[in-house]
Amino acid sequence: MRRESTRVLRRLPALRRVALAALLWLVVGPAAADATRGFVTIADGRFLLDGAPYCFVGTNLWYGAYLGADAAYGDRERLGRELDRLRANGITNLRVLGASEKSPFGKSLQVTFRDAGPQYNETLLRGLDYLLNDLAARDMHAVIWLNNFWEWSGGMGTYLYWTNGGTFVDLGDPEHPWPAFPDFTAGFYGSEAANRLFRHYVKALVTRTNTVNGKPYAEDPAIMAWQLANEPRPGYRNELGFSRLDTYYRWIADSAGLIRRLDPNHLVSIGSEGTMGCLQDETCYLEAHAIEGIDYLTFHMWPKNWSWFDATNAAETFPRTQARADAYITDHLAFAARLGKPIVLEEFGLERDGGAFDRAAPTTLRDDLYARVFGHVERSLAQGGPFAGTNFWTWGGYGRAHHTDFQWRPGDLSFTGDPPQEAQGLNSVFADDASTLAVVYDHALQLERLGCGAAPAAGQPSTASETP
Repeated sequence: MRRESTRVLRRLPALRRVALAALLWLVVGPAAADATRGFVTIADGRFLLDGAPYCFVGTNLWYGAYLGADAAYGDRERLGRELDRLRANGITNLRVLGASEKSPFGKSLQVTFRDAGPQYNETLLRGLDYLLNDLAARDMHAVIWLNNFWEWSGGMGTYLYWTNGGTFVDLGDPEHPWPAFPDFTAGFYGSEAANRLFRHYVKALVTRTNTVNGKPYAEDPAIMAWQLANEPRPGYRNELGFSRLDTYYRWIADSAGLIRRLDPNHLVSIGSEGTMGCLQDETCYLEAHAIEGIDYLTFHMWPKNWSWFDATNAAETFPRTQARADAYITDHLAFAARLGKPIVLEEFGLERDGGAFDRAAPTTLRDDLYARVFGHVERSLAQGGPFAGTNFWTWGGYGRAHHTDFQWRPGDLSFTGDPPQEAQGLNSVFADDASTLAVVYDHALQLERLGCGAAPAAGQPSTASETP
């Protein structure tokens, strides 16, 4: 067991609180119980928080550290409003970006945590400090990812570019059509020079001390888990198999081991998309998550990107999307049961009706998909299954697109949640998306009734229409 806090026990019925607290005291003793207080832990294939079951409604707020920075691109007042809005709707778990690299890619973040040198962006790191301190004040948790397979935050391809003499392959480059990008990027796993730089950054971040509250990151319960990367893939598969599978497994084991040596208190996850990230190879997905240093399974679900759904032909393709979503979730819950570990669906999303980007457009089909996903979570938990939580992609909150074509341009400061390579509003849930937040709020209530989630604010879903 690791640690958690009395706040969860306070939410449980009185007799159950007493029983759980007494059991925790008897099993681990007063000193050990205090040492694990506030941290999300795992026992018998389930998340625990202060010895009580832990599950969550979450979202992705990758730009949280950017809002927390004391800089032109920061907005601490907005960050506070975003977190309050999320917490009021029962959203208590945020998946956030903890690393970005100055890259040569065409649609990539311009302000980053680091460049090729050994000195890191202290302003942005202090933004992450500020975010974690604000999360702790609201009894919220963060999953912090440390790298990216994709180009929009720099990521693995940038580490290769820094160490191979300046060669890179940009996603979407007609001179290097698919699968040139994943094959190039997966070369990161076997590059000692690239990984030396990566490990240096990981050590600096995991051993960092928060400048706001003086708490070492390794001792901060506001962090639920360190995540190796966003959607790491083992290259592309051809008739000979995966191009980088052995080095992929080795990189997972080595990176997880490094984090565990630096910080024995937090969970570690991969950031995998699921079998789709392994080109539908179940063995690849299972063997990666069976690695000893990986505490729980992750998977993502993207109906549009995977050609399940076409917004211009929703009548025909949405029923297919519903069926495939059900099957994909069911398959991954079975994988988690086989490995005896919890599982989190940490990315899923859908466009607004008709493929619109404007926040005034309805979200009928998105709301349906969200409700379907949440139903799987609730049924799994009610039956003692491994489905522990979700992080929908993505929270746009009070952000707004800068331009009428909804495209990101260098210098844009009002983050919407959609990364630079995508239309600003493509998958964002905004603070005034009343129907979507009603679905989220109801799910939070159901989790609280199941005895493992945080109760949302009393009354009704919290929405806002004020100017950001």
